[in-house]
Amino acid sequence: MTINVRTADEPSALAYTAPPMTVNKVHQSCAEALNGILRDNLLIAVGGFGLCGIPENLIVALRDSHVTGLTIASNNAGVDDWGLGLLLKTRQIRRMISSYVGENAEFERQFMAGELEVEFTPQGTLAERLRAGGAGIPAFYTRTGLSTQVAEGKPHEIFDGETFVLERAIRADVSLVKAWKGDAFGNLIYRKTARNFNPMVATCGKICVAEVEQLVPIGQLDPDQIHTPGIFVDRIVQTTSVKRIEQRTVRASS
Repeated sequence: MTINVRTADEPSALAYTAPPMTVNKVHQSCAEALNGILRDNLLIAVGGFGLCGIPENLIVALRDSHVTGLTIASNNAGVDDWGLGLLLKTRQIRRMISSYVGENAEFERQFMAGELEVEFTPQGTLAERLRAGGAGIPAFYTRTGLSTQVAEGKPHEIFDGETFVLERAIRADVSLVKAWKGDAFGNLIYRKTARNFNPMVATCGKICVAEVEQLVPIGQLDPDQIHTPGIFVDRIVQTTSVKRIEQRTVRASS
């Protein structure tokens, strides 16, 4: 692969030949992409918001692996028959770290029955906990959740006369993300709203697996458009999206 590099003061381009890749990140199926990295009781961070931008095919493969006792860090748990709701149905999730759970009746049933542990986290705090995990920041202070149940049992500190609560970063064993387009090195581009939690989730895992709608050769992505650099991605697989609608609202005919 040859990269042309041009500076503002140089009218001519300098040709640079990158060394060949020594690791093949591309896998032919989601099951193959998860092979050898799953076990019981993992902490898995999952991108997406509702059904938008979720790694739906990787979730199906995770369900079919039959691992149990999982802790899932995700904005929500999908719906009853899709997304992370599939893992709730098979009772593979022991604990959820999430901020919104209003679309999943099975989540509610398990939580109210004491069958599912839940750590409710304000949405912005959850995003920052994931981002901090990927940035090597072990914890941070925030005012969000102060004087509520969210802050109970957590250290408090005063800065400039204001009280803040300490939140721990999330460092996952495995991260699962969904992107619109990626290349063989693992560089990822998310499309519109599907960007949501995926960039933070991609960086916070010890191992990151990405599914993409389009897989292109190295060099075809505009570097200025890349949201997640390939250095964070260990495995990548091309999939076909179902494109489900979480809630369909229509206007009555006149």
